[in-house]
Amino acid sequence: MTKIKALIVDDSALIRKMLTEILSNDPGIEVVGVASDPFAARDKIKQLKPDVITLDVEMPKMDGITFLTNLMRLHPLPVVMISSLTEAGADITLQALEIGAVDFVAKPKVDVAHGLEEYSEVIIEKVKTASRARVRAKTNLVTEANPPERNTADAVIKKSPNKKHLKTTDKIIAIGASTGGTEAIKDVLTGFPADAPGIVITQHIPEQFSRPFADRMNRCCAMEVFEAEDGQQILPGCAYIAPGSHHLFVERSGARYICRLSDGPPVNRHRPSVDVLFRSVAQNAGSNAIGLILTGMGNDGAQGLKEMQEAGAQTIAQDEASSVVWGMPGEAVKLGAADTILSLEKIAGKILALL
Repeated sequence: MTKIKALIVDDSALIRKMLTEILSNDPGIEVVGVASDPFAARDKIKQLKPDVITLDVEMPKMDGITFLTNLMRLHPLPVVMISSLTEAGADITLQALEIGAVDFVAKPKVDVAHGLEEYSEVIIEKVKTASRARVRAKTNLVTEANPPERNTADAVIKKSPNKKHLKTTDKIIAIGASTGGTEAIKDVLTGFPADAPGIVITQHIPEQFSRPFADRMNRCCAMEVFEAEDGQQILPGCAYIAPGSHHLFVERSGARYICRLSDGPPVNRHRPSVDVLFRSVAQNAGSNAIGLILTGMGNDGAQGLKEMQEAGAQTIAQDEASSVVWGMPGEAVKLGAADTILSLEKIAGKILALL
């Protein structure tokens, strides 16, 4: 078996040691080198030819963003960012994902050594996923400890028989994504006009990152973008992103759709879960909805998209060629849950045509 060659770039000797130990414990990964700053990393990349790089956001001599920008321009490689759980760290990390980083791991604020040990399974999974990812550099410019049980959406919202929903002009669009999703969501949202139907979004993301992500989307889209709040009415021209700590689901209240939040157990190892969102939309909007599943690892959302389809909703999956990781959309396609499979740049246009 050919091992994945990883290079660790971090100014902290403790973090370099911890990451080396964690990754080396997996038989499928070999840590071929470490570097304490971007200049040393540049030489190690040429010498060792790694498959994946873990990169600290904040480093001396040259910050991680500048290094990543140069790397993606000159020698594109899969990169997993190591980010601090701060507002500044979140903003820099989202910028890194725009430039071309595949994913990120959030450092715990306290007791870093112990925290990274707890994150070992997630770190290994993300490095392996990154090694298979399609790197898309953009030069024009979540992670949780102790992964929980793989619950289904039943743990949060019980499945009910499909109800007949009267056709209305009050449409709703539901979007789910994970790895590579922050940029995919942006590409879709920027394709919508200011008066598009209400949109509900679940992106796998840590709690500290969801509000900065929503703010970032709000600055670049014609629609208004919010971090969803419990009881918030879903209005045309607005998009609502699930908080990183809560499931987002949709309820019908008279003639209105409203956001509901739940701190119920993780589903498919995630809170928020795409399956929870999609099931709620299937049950409360039915044929008045459109479901979209974007790039991401794992299978969260595939079953929910199938339930939306069975309830009469139009369903779309991102195609493999344009996905960073064709896990979630690929599983949906295997289930026969996608009416249409499209490249990322064609999705917004297709949804507008369906509307």
